[in-house]
Amino acid sequence: MTGPEPGAAADDRLRLHVQVPDELRLFLPARLRRQAGQPEGVSCPYDGTSSLGHVVQSLGVPLTEVAGLRADGTAVPDSYRPPDGARIALSPVPRPQPLPPDAPSPPRFVLDVHLGALARRLRLLGVDTAYRNDAHDPELVEQANEERRVLLTQDRGLLRRRTLWLGAYVRGSRPDDQITDVLARFDPPLAPWTRCPACNGTLRAVAKEEIADQLPPGTRRTYDTFTRCTVCGRLYWPGAHHAGLTARVDDARRAGEGDTSP
Repeated sequence: MTGPEPGAAADDRLRLHVQVPDELRLFLPARLRRQAGQPEGVSCPYDGTSSLGHVVQSLGVPLTEVAGLRADGTAVPDSYRPPDGARIALSPVPRPQPLPPDAPSPPRFVLDVHLGALARRLRLLGVDTAYRNDAHDPELVEQANEERRVLLTQDRGLLRRRTLWLGAYVRGSRPDDQITDVLARFDPPLAPWTRCPACNGTLRAVAKEEIADQLPPGTRRTYDTFTRCTVCGRLYWPGAHHAGLTARVDDARRAGEGDTSP
């Protein structure tokens, strides 16, 4: 069932008053953000039968971003059907966010097709990150559910899928901002240089003598430390780009520790 468009002109007698905290106002349509800052909150037309979860998502706020709902001061589930005039309060997920008891520890992730740069950075930090640039939405949900991975996306429609066990909206348009957001929200342990940025496989040290015939002559002369992906077989060594990657790792570590200093 679809309810009335929130904020639309209507003669409905039933209305809800929804308090949306600052952390969740980015999800509201522009026309409702100013209203959200008023004492009464967002005045929302209500059909009297839709669940509170449906009302919240019709405002644009995915339930994956909401830690709790209260109606007239009482905690209620998202299936609750509020009475006319109820005052609804949303609370954002805490940071770091506690995961369900059946979630793997440390947490692991699957990313949608638009977050390839974020996937590479998470893998660079040693975070278990599944990613394919050709994965369709149903495949992402299926993989998240079967492997108990948190689905990271900026697609609110994907987060609203009822079958999805756990997902999260990634904030920020730049990979630097996105990695800071994910680390602050889920606080995964970091193990830099242990995963393949290309395929997510684990990296293992390999003797130079074992792979010497696979190396360019300049690399063979210059470097002595190598790792190899146990899945795709790619070789890695601390090349000319290593200093820049190390700086990214250090920045991510500081972000995870809450250090915002330059």
